[in-house]
Amino acid sequence: MARSAFLLVLLSILSVAATSGAAGNAGASNFIKSKCSAATYPDLCVQSLSNFASTIQQNPRQLVQTALFVSLSRAQSARSHVWKLTKFEGLRPREHAALKDCLEEVSDTVDRLSKSVEELKRVHGAHEKDFLWHISNVETWVSAAMTDENTCSDGFSGKAMNGRIKSSVRARIVDVSRVISNALALISKYAENQG
Repeated sequence: MARSAFLLVLLSILSVAATSGAAGNAGASNFIKSKCSAATYPDLCVQSLSNFASTIQQNPRQLVQTALFVSLSRAQSARSHVWKLTKFEGLRPREHAALKDCLEEVSDTVDRLSKSVEELKRVHGAHEKDFLWHISNVETWVSAAMTDENTCSDGFSGKAMNGRIKSSVRARIVDVSRVISNALALISKYAENQG
């Protein structure tokens, strides 16, 4: 839990630093746009990373690090949202079971993304063999995090599950899945260019 709190504080510091210096940072903005063209959802990629332009500058590793932080932050927010939904009165048994399963999956996502953030730090200054090992671990955990999100969504499939709970969870999970997918694309591109 302490690590999660630390990461959220770090993310808010990055956000403040980003918004205070973003005005004259056209080079960083263009860098983000150019790198985001390789993402699965380019517009979302630009939108989610632009606030951090002054932190990212034109540093590929910082770009990937920030993309992971954004993914982690949104996954933590989704976990909190799903947890609150499990406390609603009047849930149908299937909804409650799906929410509990989803909460477990999203918690796994948060755990895997936290590990990815830590592992990416080890890439800095690593020799080629070590770099490939660390970046492979990052890609594995981020891929697994995406699978967790998809598994959560699958729990709400079928017309019997239609309603506000399903819509609310799906909206959050789709958003998290997309930022994770973008982060994975950026990591893969970074690994190609460094390896």
